[in-house]
Amino acid sequence: MVARSETFRGSLDDVRAFCTVVDLGTVTAAAASLRETKGSVSRRLSRLEQALGARLMARTSRAVSPTAEGLAFYAKAHESLALLDAAAETARDAQTVPAGHLRMTTSIDFGIEVMPEIIASFRAAYPQITVEMLNTDTRLDLAANRIDLALRLGGAEETGYRAVVLATLSVALYAAPAYLLRRPAPTDLAGLHDHDLILPRERTGGGALSLTDGQGRAEQLVLNPAIRVSDFSTVHRLTLVGAGIGHIPSLVAARAVAAGQLVRVLAPWARRGAALRAVTLAGRDLPARVQVFREHVRAALTPCDEETLSPTNTV
Repeated sequence: MVARSETFRGSLDDVRAFCTVVDLGTVTAAAASLRETKGSVSRRLSRLEQALGARLMARTSRAVSPTAEGLAFYAKAHESLALLDAAAETARDAQTVPAGHLRMTTSIDFGIEVMPEIIASFRAAYPQITVEMLNTDTRLDLAANRIDLALRLGGAEETGYRAVVLATLSVALYAAPAYLLRRPAPTDLAGLHDHDLILPRERTGGGALSLTDGQGRAEQLVLNPAIRVSDFSTVHRLTLVGAGIGHIPSLVAARAVAAGQLVRVLAPWARRGAALRAVTLAGRDLPARVQVFREHVRAALTPCDEETLSPTNTV
């Protein structure tokens, strides 16, 4: 039968004092280095020997020297303390030096349509940080899945985590220029009934679509979509190919609008107030890699003013 290894239950400070005595040769020198008294260092040596059940130092009235057991212990303890110090430095650096591996999650829509350019620009700015992105509509628990940051659109804040609002988004109506050549854009909300609408799952079953104009007016429309899909990403793709007027988050549509592939319909009517939150583990300090990523996402979204529309991208 293999004997079970005993777990070390002594003090690391006592181990460090022992190694310092061996390094410097005397208790007096070790005490000065550690900024302790000779008596304190001597007590540490005795306490460590008691915890190990072995005599580590041979003592005389003039000097102390390590025993054979002491030298064997010193060889491994000294190396272990060096590794522990390196690990502690790595942990401290994580709070101030943006480096390492970042694991984040967001919805499929946002991950596919918005995040690629943001991730690319982030990696260009911080090549020392690697990124793992989990695109899923399932709200993964951060602690259980070792996730540093989650980007959540709408919904209540999660208990036990820190949530910071990065942007407030709108979901507006868009169409491809090719579709509008065949079917001129509606001039009022009632005109939507005469168009092919593409709505995500949350609006299926002829549910009411709530829209506001940003000036206090609000309307609820009961619409029967021509196409019903499970997610905004598919709404976006179908709208791009001219299948109808799609109800799409402003950030998802922004790149296509800028490229002239989509046109805002019935501006300024939209569904407003959806908050994009960065959710992180609770605590006083975040690792530097998480802090810089969160601020990079915030900065990337800031220019996307959902209410600013030029004459070339609205009808």
